[in-house]
This record gives sequence, C-alpha cells and structure tokens, in this order.
Amino acid sequence: MISYLVKSISKIRKLPRPLALYFFSNSREDTQRVLSDISFGGGCINDTLLHVASPHLPFGGVGSSGIGSYHGKASFETFSHKKSILKKPLKIDTPLRYPPFKNKLKYLKKLVH
Repeated sequence: MISYLVKSISKIRKLPRPLALYFFSNSREDTQRVLSDISFGGGCINDTLLHVASPHLPFGGVGSSGIGSYHGKASFETFSHKKSILKKPLKIDTPLRYPPFKNKLKYLKKLVH
C-alpha cells in the first residue's frame, strides 16, 4: 500500500517547483524524505512563514517560482554584481604569448619537459 507521503510527493513533483513548502510531522524519516525528494525555494518544518520573517535565512525560489534569494546578506549578494578583474603589469610580459608561434611551441615543450 502506498502511503499518503509517497502519494503527496509524487503529486508535488508533477507540478512546477514551489516557492515554499511547509511540512508538519513528528517523523524524522518522513521529514527527511520530503526535504530530499522535493525541490522548493525554502520552507518550514512544523510551522509556516517563519522563514520569511527571519533576516538570517535567504528567501527565494527555484525554477519558475523565482531565481535568487533575498533577506539580509542574501539580498545584497543576489542583487549585486561581482565584477572580476585580473590586473597585471605591462612590464612583465613574454613574447611567447603572441603570434607567430612557429618556433615558440618547440621552446615551450622544452620548458615543460
């Protein structure tokens, strides 16, 4: 006989991934199964909406329910763009990096071996 939990998980997995999931149970096994078998943005076990109220927990969805997370530090990171820059001095440069490469390849092979 298929349990209510297996049926519920099956139904939820056929739908778009939810923004949040709230699960009530005293069973550690059932709780772990829900957490591992269902993809969702965030949620609560044995409560509702407290994860939205906490500035220490990011809130956001997955897939069509939303991308990214917000609240506290997660908000800053979600809505910020980290620009990566590599800076090197012009004085330290090797002509081996530039074409023509004809004889340079032989030299590099000797260096490596």
